[in-house]
Amino acid sequence: MTWPDGRVERFGTGEAPEEAIHITDDAAVKALATRPVLALGECYMDGTLVVPDDRLYDTLAMLVRNQRMGGMPAWFNAYQSSRMAARRFVQRNDALRARKNVAHHYDISDDLYRLFLDEDMQYSCAYFARPEMTLEQAQEAKKAHIARKLRIEPGMRVLDIGCGWGGMAMTLARDFGAQVTGVTLSQNQHATATKRAEAAGLSDRVKFELRDYRKVQDNFDRIVSVGMLEHVGLPHYGDYFDKVCDLLDADGVALIHTIGNVEAPSPTNPWLEKYIFPGGYVPSMTDLMPAVERSGLYTQDIEILRGHYGPTLHHWHLRFEENIDKVRAMYDERFVRMFRFYLVACEMAFEEQWQAVFQFQLGRKQYAVPKTRDYLYEPAEQPAMRAAE
Repeated sequence: MTWPDGRVERFGTGEAPEEAIHITDDAAVKALATRPVLALGECYMDGTLVVPDDRLYDTLAMLVRNQRMGGMPAWFNAYQSSRMAARRFVQRNDALRARKNVAHHYDISDDLYRLFLDEDMQYSCAYFARPEMTLEQAQEAKKAHIARKLRIEPGMRVLDIGCGWGGMAMTLARDFGAQVTGVTLSQNQHATATKRAEAAGLSDRVKFELRDYRKVQDNFDRIVSVGMLEHVGLPHYGDYFDKVCDLLDADGVALIHTIGNVEAPSPTNPWLEKYIFPGGYVPSMTDLMPAVERSGLYTQDIEILRGHYGPTLHHWHLRFEENIDKVRAMYDERFVRMFRFYLVACEMAFEEQWQAVFQFQLGRKQYAVPKTRDYLYEPAEQPAMRAAE
């Protein structure tokens, strides 16, 4: 540790791993001591915390490992407990707040996301069925895996809740013959998805609406939602799953794909909440299952994808750095460092902490899907996977 006055101190046993940090002013020292999690990201953004050679991932991993060993002071644990108690109030994402929260992250610029996402602009966990897959192949594999769980047949009516830039909806329409309605609160994503569908000649099979999922009234054979549940908010899980049940036909199937916490519930990282995903929350099974059970939905299957989101974020970070000059031309240096911290910290969270991806397969009847998972891996039923290979 290099302090603002130039002093250098060493902490720990001297054994590997070994990392270095330079704090450049006294205000940063105070901030890190009094609000460590929030200040860590802010000081990196401001340049008052310098990681030599930008070994940001390794430094964050070391800090998290130390935190897991119980090295945080009692006042910090009390602060975390107070944030836990306030979750239901902080995450009241009514329609107006939900729209503002979505705009904060998703409406900044499609051009930024095109610099690091795959060609289909999939902004959620890929599925690395084989470790050597490219990002494009793994995202195609993700969509194929979800489509197989949905048991899509030609002509089926599908609702895509939180449709992003339209990639999943267009895949289900183009490759499986579905009639898809995608809903989103992001103006940028709605405009881009609509243009993409028109350019692909899919406007007769896909429509995108700028609408809150709570306002949808039709019924659907299938419902898919990828990476949207993290934005719903703890107080609204009952509303969410009740709505899925209301919109789903009697023989229907829903596939809900979300980042999940595989340990006890914990509050959202305050830096992520302030700068990246206001109103966001990574749910645990403890948070979700009571709402699913009360909704009237039958839980057909739950799959936990481990070791997939870390590599996905690593690909995104590499592409972000490859295009760093373009990013700097679009934004100031503080934004660049903010977004880098976001990508690296999230990769570290999936590799070093208790985060994974949950896929809930839900229906209103027990036998809406086959009794075993064999159908997911039969070669005849995975044309999109073969294309990805």
